[in-house]
Amino acid sequence: AKAVATLSHPNILAIHDFGSTDGTIYAVTELLAGETLREYLAEDTRLGRRIALKLLPAQFTTDTERVRRFEQEARAASALNHPNIITIHEIGSADSISYIAMEFVDGASLRELLASGALATKKMLDVAVQIGEGLAKAHAAGIVHRDLKPENVMVSKDGFVKLLDFGLAKLFTAPQEEVSGMPTMVHQETQPGTVMGTVGYMSPEQASGRPVDFRSDQFAFGSILYETATGKRAFQRDTGAETLTAIIKDDPEPVAQLNPKTPAPFRWIVERCLAKDPEERYASTRDLARDLKSVREHMTEAISSGATPQVEAPPRRGAFPRIALGAALLAAGLGAGIGIGLRLSRSTPPSFHQLTYRRGQILSARFAPDGQTVVYSAAWEGKPMEIFVGRPESPESRPFGLSGAEVLAVSKSGEMAVSLNRFSAGGFRRTGTLAQLSVAGGAAPRDILEEIEWADWSPDGKSLAIVRTARGQMRLEYPIGKVLYETSGWISHPRVSPDGNLVAFIDHPVGGDDGGSVAAVDRSGHRRKLSEAFATAQGLAWSPAGDVWFTAAEVGGNRALYSTTPSAKVRLRVRIAGNLTLQDVSREGRLLVTRDTNRTELLALPPGETKERDLTWLDWSLPAAISADGRLVLFSESGEGGGAGYSVYIRKTDGSPAVRLGEGSAQALSPDGKWALAIAHVASEPQLAAYPTGAGEPRLFPRDGLSVLNGGWLADGKQILFTASEPGHGPRLYLRDFAGGKSRALSPEGYLAILVSPDGKSAVATGPDRKYYLYPISGGEPTAIPGIEVTDSVDQYTADSRFLYVHRREAPLKVYRLDLATGRKELWRTLMPSDAAGVSSLSPLPTPNGESYVYNYVRTLSDLYIVEGLK
Repeated sequence: AKAVATLSHPNILAIHDFGSTDGTIYAVTELLAGETLREYLAEDTRLGRRIALKLLPAQFTTDTERVRRFEQEARAASALNHPNIITIHEIGSADSISYIAMEFVDGASLRELLASGALATKKMLDVAVQIGEGLAKAHAAGIVHRDLKPENVMVSKDGFVKLLDFGLAKLFTAPQEEVSGMPTMVHQETQPGTVMGTVGYMSPEQASGRPVDFRSDQFAFGSILYETATGKRAFQRDTGAETLTAIIKDDPEPVAQLNPKTPAPFRWIVERCLAKDPEERYASTRDLARDLKSVREHMTEAISSGATPQVEAPPRRGAFPRIALGAALLAAGLGAGIGIGLRLSRSTPPSFHQLTYRRGQILSARFAPDGQTVVYSAAWEGKPMEIFVGRPESPESRPFGLSGAEVLAVSKSGEMAVSLNRFSAGGFRRTGTLAQLSVAGGAAPRDILEEIEWADWSPDGKSLAIVRTARGQMRLEYPIGKVLYETSGWISHPRVSPDGNLVAFIDHPVGGDDGGSVAAVDRSGHRRKLSEAFATAQGLAWSPAGDVWFTAAEVGGNRALYSTTPSAKVRLRVRIAGNLTLQDVSREGRLLVTRDTNRTELLALPPGETKERDLTWLDWSLPAAISADGRLVLFSESGEGGGAGYSVYIRKTDGSPAVRLGEGSAQALSPDGKWALAIAHVASEPQLAAYPTGAGEPRLFPRDGLSVLNGGWLADGKQILFTASEPGHGPRLYLRDFAGGKSRALSPEGYLAILVSPDGKSAVATGPDRKYYLYPISGGEPTAIPGIEVTDSVDQYTADSRFLYVHRREAPLKVYRLDLATGRKELWRTLMPSDAAGVSSLSPLPTPNGESYVYNYVRTLSDLYIVEGLK
């Protein structure tokens, strides 16, 4: 090094320094503008920890747009917060050099581990599962790697896997003059700026220069899995061009031929990942990770039982595969094979018989006592909801003659429990007057109780289980008047067991969110949890065998059909391409389900414009705030596209692309627009978080033993007012300083914050009686708001704090200005999308001056099916 350092020639790389630290010899060399990312071991002197330091090539630091995109992707990757994804501590620049400070992994890359050949089966499965879980987390957050390879997988000395360089490979578009005539560039190392990955790990669509998505990562993952099992690269050829051709056209040598000891279910997963057509790979990387985990668990069982799995070498292509398995591996293969959708038996698939064909939303459906006639509630072609009657032998349904009503339950004797004058109670909830009438029709409905959200008959048809709100809590009663369960969240889909001793229901911890778990409560009020939390859960019924069947999704919004036993053994029954909602199960075991297409759409009127603009981003765009000037909207994506834990976005009303800030449910913009308040960990332990709308680090506030329901900023931006509840208690208002400190209770139990006044003196809140009040921030007694009804919703203050924008939950959406002093209302605007089919739950957000607005609505298009043959 000394000899080279003395040369000092323009064509020889300059050496600035050399030495050693902690047994590592290093040299500091000249940085060339054309170099790729350089990585160093460094020390964080503030926290006394070792970190990995990556330096960006100088050629990128002068391009502000590229640096902005780099920082945006780095923030997105850092927000993933997953044990199998490398942690990004900091991004910044010093002396015109941009850098990333990352977690240092003391271990070896997967490439180094593969230097001696294939991994042992246990090690192979363990590494595969961890890569799959990290990849699933990133894909759920909308981040695609695009350069997944063994060099970007680190395995620590204690066996933990870390994925590197998320987002880096796709950050920078290569300068045009660097691109050859080939559709993608060929490099052996990651080069930010290339539109590809690394040859040998590209997908066919990447190698062909076509657009890619998360399934391209699955192909690269399959190449890695192939290599861990065989010790050989799947598509390695003599030149890069030949390798690209092999990826596009050729199949790799079968895994079983190179390593017969590889578990068969693992081989099937590899083959599916390496499918040339992306449609033949996994529709969700979460499913891929789940299948790998299933194989690992079954193989562990097989090994611990003392069985020695053996597999014959596979036959030639085209012959029927004959697999000789030991008894333990047979069980493992069947378990894992069923998990990945492979049919290893000749069982007849279930049949789906379609009952409805019109365009609109089906809200509920039940079998009549004969098990053939179906009674359902629907709103077709934008018309009001009403009850219809249909049968399998006819494609036509007839109106029952009851408009504005929803069927809740049908007893064995043919008595219907219906909800009259049904209207939205906000956030997936509906309420109305509970009434009773016969399926045969005739007499008018007999009113029972007002403001009931759900009801179900006991087996003998003599009593009802109901759900309603009282003193700020939602309660389940069975029979009416006997409280079995209360929650500060909300309850849906209660169904009484065939023996009448249990009520199963879906327990949702957060208002306005349909995530939750299945639970059951007995007549003494003892509650048992029958499932873990799902991202969405709607639809539940008892089977004739005494199991609870329900529809839910672990991630996103496309629900599948599950069952659970009284001992909480959950089983996946059916998953389709789309969203299922279970409506009922007959005594003969037939199922009544709807297949729903759900979207929450956003329309906005930007400042100075006369035409609304569609700001819908993914599939469930839910606005939380609009800036005072009407130029920025804060919203959540809480459906399939939002991923696990949902996502917080901001988007300008000029229609420019949305920017993802992080995980959670959006709540409010700070007065200066620099911070977005959100609720993180929505489905498990809701807590407040704040994301910078520009540069900066996210903040996660301590839970203080509270489960947070919503939150907003005070006028000075220094304090946060939020609604939360302690375990076993009702919701109340709390204050906390943005800078830190403990949360402080502001109100008694039963109050929910809605909106903070611009002058910072009070907040609109609902009380234990569900009426609206102005609650003083400085303390004191709340004051009832005149002129506002329980069925109204509060949307926004005017800038002078004298008026409120309110609306009634109906379509078309009529928005009023309410004078807080007199209670007088005046119509401000009527809002409705031009296509009204399936539209419900409209909700507006005007700017304080009323010149701009954004509003959202749910569009649900449903088809009703009878399902037979499910075991």
